Amino acid sequence: MKAVILAGGLGTRLQPYTFFIPKPMLPLGNKPLLEHIIEWLTRGNTINEIVVCVSYLHRTIEDYFEDGSRLGIKIKYARSDRPLATAGQLKTAEPLIDDTFVCVYGDAVYEFPINSMIEEHRNSKAFVTMALLSYNAKLKYGFIDLDEKSRIVSWREKPEIKGLINIGCYIMEPGFTKIIPDSGAYGMDDAVREVLLQNKQVTGFKVDSGFIDIGDKKSYLETYKKYVEKLGKI
Repeated sequence: MKAVILAGGLGTRLQPYTFFIPKPMLPLGNKPLLEHIIEWLTRGNTINEIVVCVSYLHRTIEDYFEDGSRLGIKIKYARSDRPLATAGQLKTAEPLIDDTFVCVYGDAVYEFPINSMIEEHRNSKAFVTMALLSYNAKLKYGFIDLDEKSRIVSWREKPEIKGLINIGCYIMEPGFTKIIPDSGAYGMDDAVREVLLQNKQVTGFKVDSGFIDIGDKKSYLETYKKYVEKLGKI
């Protein structure tokens, strides 16, 4: 099976770190984030080829990983001359996809068992399977509820909301890329909504842990410290 890693974003929320290095190449411990993702994907020996979608500072990524032989995996690159959002990036890999594939974002740490997700996708015969994580958040403000006569009936102080969030890991059938327009930026949320409108099956694979979002400077620095501590223990 092939895996596609979306690594072409600008990483604006991590500036100035990303002025001269693309976000997937930011170091975690003694190797870049993208190398951690590749090692995770290839751990179960199910993935035998990786396509990396690149754009911003793409030579940094290509010069480091080359054809993947150093890591024992075949790596190819799908290039775009400008950022295309998540689904737009995936579209550039379409000529290199010919069967069911894994798609992951290149700005997160994953540790859950990807082989279990692949097996569940095959058993369900879904068109798309999305990895989902339970998430709780406490709102900053209290909510005031009114009745039809504008009388206050309740005061919910800083309520907590719960739900499942998308963590940017998918198993997809090759026909998914046909849904994405040929040019321009296009989000993965728009593509999945279109799949649902076409009544194709989209399933969720729930994970309890094994995901760290490297979304901003704070989360990156916290994760970096954890990996440095791991190195110290080694």
